[in-house]
Amino acid sequence: MKVGNNRGIYQFKNGGWGYRYTYTENGKRKDISKTRDKNGNPFNTERAAIAARDEAVFQHKLRIKEKPLTRVSLAEVYAEYCENGRCGKAYSTIKKQDSLWNNHIKDKFGNRFIDTISVAEVNDYLATLYYTEGRAYMYVEGFLKMFYLIFGQAYSRNYLDLNTYNKLCVNKDCRIQMPKMKIDEDLDIVAYNKEQTALLDGYFGGTNAQTAFLLGCYCGLRINECYGLKWENVDLEKGAIYIDRQMQYQEGLIKLVSLKTRNARRTVYLSKRLIEYFTALKKEVNQKSLKAQRKQNQKIIEDLDGKKLSSLELVNTLPNGKIQTVNSMKYHSRTIKSRFGIDFKFHHLRHTYGTRLAEMNTPTHILCNQMGHASGKVTERYYLAVSKHGIDILTQNLNKIQNQQKRAKRKTETNDIKQ
Repeated sequence: MKVGNNRGIYQFKNGGWGYRYTYTENGKRKDISKTRDKNGNPFNTERAAIAARDEAVFQHKLRIKEKPLTRVSLAEVYAEYCENGRCGKAYSTIKKQDSLWNNHIKDKFGNRFIDTISVAEVNDYLATLYYTEGRAYMYVEGFLKMFYLIFGQAYSRNYLDLNTYNKLCVNKDCRIQMPKMKIDEDLDIVAYNKEQTALLDGYFGGTNAQTAFLLGCYCGLRINECYGLKWENVDLEKGAIYIDRQMQYQEGLIKLVSLKTRNARRTVYLSKRLIEYFTALKKEVNQKSLKAQRKQNQKIIEDLDGKKLSSLELVNTLPNGKIQTVNSMKYHSRTIKSRFGIDFKFHHLRHTYGTRLAEMNTPTHILCNQMGHASGKVTERYYLAVSKHGIDILTQNLNKIQNQQKRAKRKTETNDIKQ
């Protein structure tokens, strides 16, 4: 096969001609080769192959640059998504999306035709949020996901052509992306050391938040999962609890709702101490002497399936029947700060749980399952986190190396003297 002078044109040994061209669609490279015209006749001359290739490339460009029939604004796309596209989304996800839209994106881009917004404009906006306004990196990532969501919705509803959508969301070389992370950005996992954990353990003992503390520190539960745990999901014989819902405030009402991700639904295994604790707690709440008081103090809330549920069925209800909620930790956070100087956040108990198990070489896939992570990459961060315990081991190993070198040096000096 002989390549012609014009790019994409080639000649066969039998004298016939052909052409080829390539293009990218949905991020994948595709090759088109032809040796015959649209009537099925072979290209007998180089000129015929060139003309056919030029026409094919021209028609392809017309097709991908074809404008949508209706031009819509970013606000119209988001409104259509809210009405039709987010059925089944978690309540917290909907509230977060609406917050980002109403408080930020709407004023900046809402009235713009969606096909006129460029990659550079969005990248500049994200950079302003991060560098100029000082927003947290993970918070700005929420904006990036929102833009991907809205542009994806626009493309799926034929408000954006393929070429524009690829430039905005697909092509790795030019698509919308996060600003470069600052050197001093704090994304570290915060875990309490053994001394701090002992102080917290002693402080929470006997308080209204002891059960939640133990679930966070020794089971790695998120705070909403702690307060959404039902007694029917506690299996003391198997030493396990089943996490399948969480507690949230929605429109000022306490509700049990679905977990945010599929992987968050999991079976978490209990230590011997927690099995003993829950056995004693269950026995206490079932006392006949508390039955009338508990019934009087109970609240009726909405369960996952929309049915009514007595708060007495929740693990985090006090023996007297008073329900505990995610707000129950606020007082303790302030008290711990003033009494011990510890910046207490409930989620750091989860970090502590993950860090301790990682330090003990728990297999990554097991820890990922127990913590309900959507990705093993998130779990791997616990194995890379620098903790006080890890630093102590490092220091001990460094001292061992130094002592070994000293002994080797003394042995060498002794041998020299003998010689």
